[in-house]
Amino acid sequence: MADTDTTGAFEHGEGYAQGELAGGLGLGPLEQQYEELFAEALADGVITAEERARLERAADNLGVDRSRLFKLEQAMVAAYESHHRVRIVEHYEEAPQSLAPIQVEAEGDAARTVLLKRVEQLEARVRELEEELRVAQSQINVEVDLSSLDAAADESVEAAEQDTEALWRRVRRNPTEPSNYHELHRAFKARGEADKQWCVAQALTALGENQHRAEFLEHRSQTLITPKVSLTQNSWYDHLYHPEQEVLTGQIFSVIAPAVLLGRVTGLRRDKALFRPDPETKQDPTSTTITAVRALHWASALLGLATPPIYLAKDRESGYEHIPGVPPVSLVGRGVLSGRTQLEHAFLAGQHLAFYRQEHFVKTLYSAVPDLEDLFLAALIIGDPKLPIASDTRRRVEPIARAIEPVLEPAHVDALRGHFLRFVEDGGRTNLQRWSAATDMTACRAGMLICNDLATALDLLKERGGELSDQAKDLLAFTVSEPYFRLRRQLGIAVG
Repeated sequence: MADTDTTGAFEHGEGYAQGELAGGLGLGPLEQQYEELFAEALADGVITAEERARLERAADNLGVDRSRLFKLEQAMVAAYESHHRVRIVEHYEEAPQSLAPIQVEAEGDAARTVLLKRVEQLEARVRELEEELRVAQSQINVEVDLSSLDAAADESVEAAEQDTEALWRRVRRNPTEPSNYHELHRAFKARGEADKQWCVAQALTALGENQHRAEFLEHRSQTLITPKVSLTQNSWYDHLYHPEQEVLTGQIFSVIAPAVLLGRVTGLRRDKALFRPDPETKQDPTSTTITAVRALHWASALLGLATPPIYLAKDRESGYEHIPGVPPVSLVGRGVLSGRTQLEHAFLAGQHLAFYRQEHFVKTLYSAVPDLEDLFLAALIIGDPKLPIASDTRRRVEPIARAIEPVLEPAHVDALRGHFLRFVEDGGRTNLQRWSAATDMTACRAGMLICNDLATALDLLKERGGELSDQAKDLLAFTVSEPYFRLRRQLGIAVG
């Protein structure tokens, strides 16, 4: 029986501000198909109920994001109205569900004018309030009281003056050596950096060192984090990415990812191997009581990603699975439907969703390094058909490039040309074995960040590998690093 959530878990706390959903897989060619359908509906300046229903069916069949289609419609309507000097209208007898998030039924131009005037007034008032807030914030007095501080002992001064970056590099070289963590803890304690001190205490406890266990338990939470904001694109690049995950390599993969997905789906369909989830098992993440499904919706918002379509698969032993499709879907199997804590769900959901970022997505389709190498070279050939590579490699890779390029839009081909030039300027070398391993570690970091419990993360990784894996060792070092501390401050979950 699936775990059900009846206590309001996996809900965002009061004051949570959702940032932009970015970095996820886009399906540009499919949006172009929708654009063609919408342009046809616009031809006479009137969108009828029948035309709107046809557009709705097309959006469902193509599986593209509704909010993006709404913005696309807005842009096309504005261009049409400007060019033809007309006003586009939609005629309904009964207003159906629309791509537009808000439907306004106005009787004549007068009602519309009144509504627009009211919106203008409200926007002006928002600007006034923002200015008042800015002024108020600038006038806040900050008081500093040093009267209660005793003179620091020589030992504390020495600890505070230690180079914590150098200490962290020692941790990074040997993540399982407790002495390096002890020195870090002493330095952070001398500086009064409570959150950093607690993070080191957590790592020491995970390594079996009990000297700071009481300190760790004092601030450890068995409940989900309640951050104030979601991650931004820059947060991923600047703080969450593993240092060996070369950004340019990921950007090259991100350009071809939609085309590779379409090719993979086409091949599976041809071979009659395409998995088709039962429509009856599709979940509405906003209303479901199944904890595993709610966890995906909650985690995707925190990570700045759109929630993928989610289906239950109670007959499968797996946990969260990526299933190729247009769009791709997440399958929730028995492995996460029961017997998991909220923190375990948080880690597993974050780890799973990290691969929906466009630069990571190819790994859900082709995880073997030789396959990644062929795709990477195919992308470079599209960027520069004269790429000097061995003849046998070219014979293997050129058919892949010929299959990908027709699906790309001109802007994507231009992007690959630019990426190719940058790749050459940077030395023309990449290690895809290392890049692939680094993306796995980045996914674990994403899970750890929103799980906020190192012991839970390490236990889940041990389920797969037994002993401390490279991913587990990376998490140990990551949770006492400056990028992790900055992410905690950004989300508003730092101790103190």
